[in-house]
Amino acid sequence: MSSMSEEAPINFLLVDDVPQNLEALEALLANDGLRLFKAQSGAQALELMLEHEFALALLDVQMPEMDGFELAEIMRSTERTRAIPIIFLTAVATDEQRRFRGYEAGAVDYLLKPIDTRMLRSKTDVFFELSRQRQTLARQRDALRDTAEQLATTLNRLNAHRDNSPLAIVEFEPDLRLISWTRGAERLFGWSAEAVLGRHAGTIGWMDVDTAGAVTRHVAALTLGGEQRDMQVHAVQRIDGASLECEFYYSLLLDHQGKPASVSVQILDITERRRAEETQHLLIGELNHRVKNTLASVQAIAFQTIKGAPSPAEFADKFTGRLQALAQAHSLLSRQTWQSASLSQLVQDQLDLGTIDEGRCSVSGPQVELSPNLALHLALVLHELGTNAAKYGALSNREGHVFIDWRIVNERLLLSWRESGGPAVTPPTRKGFGTILVERSLLGEGGAVSADYPVEGVHWQFDLPWSPATTDMGSASPPPGAAVHEPIIYGERLNSHTILEGLEFLVVEDEPLIAFELADVLTEAGARVVGTPSTLDDAVNAAETLAFDAAILDGNLQGAAVDQIAEALDRRGIPFLFLSGYGPEHLPVAFNERPLLNKPFDRGHLLTILRHIVKSPTPEPVPARHVAN
Repeated sequence: MSSMSEEAPINFLLVDDVPQNLEALEALLANDGLRLFKAQSGAQALELMLEHEFALALLDVQMPEMDGFELAEIMRSTERTRAIPIIFLTAVATDEQRRFRGYEAGAVDYLLKPIDTRMLRSKTDVFFELSRQRQTLARQRDALRDTAEQLATTLNRLNAHRDNSPLAIVEFEPDLRLISWTRGAERLFGWSAEAVLGRHAGTIGWMDVDTAGAVTRHVAALTLGGEQRDMQVHAVQRIDGASLECEFYYSLLLDHQGKPASVSVQILDITERRRAEETQHLLIGELNHRVKNTLASVQAIAFQTIKGAPSPAEFADKFTGRLQALAQAHSLLSRQTWQSASLSQLVQDQLDLGTIDEGRCSVSGPQVELSPNLALHLALVLHELGTNAAKYGALSNREGHVFIDWRIVNERLLLSWRESGGPAVTPPTRKGFGTILVERSLLGEGGAVSADYPVEGVHWQFDLPWSPATTDMGSASPPPGAAVHEPIIYGERLNSHTILEGLEFLVVEDEPLIAFELADVLTEAGARVVGTPSTLDDAVNAAETLAFDAAILDGNLQGAAVDQIAEALDRRGIPFLFLSGYGPEHLPVAFNERPLLNKPFDRGHLLTILRHIVKSPTPEPVPARHVAN
């Protein structure tokens, strides 16, 4: 018998009423991997068999109380011990009838005493090896069962992944005959597995001839070139005829001999991603175009303004006003996602900026939406007209009035600007930049401009192209619950250099040049700046610890929201305004009652708002207004 010490021992049962016989058998059979149990009676043997599993029982026939035959019959009648092989040992000559009884009782052999040791070892070795083989088979069976369970779990996991994956997983033979079509493929393309399995991929309407040819050539290249994985982009169709652009991730599957058997393809629908990339590309191009156009416009405004300005102060005033008009129009278009802008809102923006005195201006006309370019140009025109009226026309005295009205006639927008009650009008002898801007800026939009100069007041008339489609784009109501920012009008603009005398301000701004400009404005107005923090932590600390009368708060600090700063100021009861390039929808909604001044800002307008908030009691905080996404 071979040594199998690492395995479970094999149990033999020795039963004899003579102790010396048991000791002799134990000495004869002892070996590694074999454990011998001894019993001196049938009753002891039955007890041991209830406790242990035995591969062989050697029974003495002649025993008192219960002989070997009786013990064997009991063993055969019990399920637990029925399968134990039995070898009878006896010193009594046995006739054929007794031998038959032994075999009938379940014996596999019958040995006479004195026992031939070589024969006994040979016979017991057979049962030892048989038992050892059964153990090996049992281990293999258990291992196979565990492996089968693991494979079943893995297969279930794989099937769940295949069926629930957003990818479509398809498998076909090298000739494109489909042999697997997952539920992900059913969801993405619409065909059921039953409808496509066994068919050529190019015959079900999934691929056109060119795509099928490209896939065939690529599969052939995989099978011949040694590469087992690759990715290609192909155009395919859904069952409803919709075109999809998909990434095909190929994996070449080999058989047990290492030869190509099939091709598995994981398919990712990239149609929406490609559309998004195209849209992003267009948006970047459009942004680049608009930024450059805006910079070119600012450059032109700067050069033309400085040519006609007799002093730096007048240049700064005119240039700032024109930038303000342009910025307001940009903000209005941004709120409408650059689709259109309301004409009435363009006029209101000029009133908000103080270009036109709201109490001396009558406005009438239907709801009209303007295209982006027309809105930008018209904003500058309205600003120039308002500035000229304030300096030379109807708004230069206390009695004059401006009438702005428009109407739609045959898909043309007819806009009128008429002044009355101002100084007597005489036709101009030369045209400045403002007049040229009014006359020429709308010509590129297909418009016509004319001006009359009756004594009672100048009358400008504009004939502009207009389409109802523009109204449709911009006339949609805001989503329910969306924040609506109502402009705050503070009356006459203030430009006195002492209107903030003795007051102290905190300026929170992350752009150094703007912070410098704000500090300069405040200093010229007689105020003192206690600090200009530019980071969130520094600003929160300043808002909580420094002493000051009011604050100017940037709408965003290096990408961080300013809610904490606004809350700190509110807790201390310190008034503040927002200064931001963002619209109101991007500011802390819990403080939507606070004034908002858009960048680029007008110095006079800034001073007007600051004077107002330091004179007024701090408003009670209101619940945050919901802003729609």
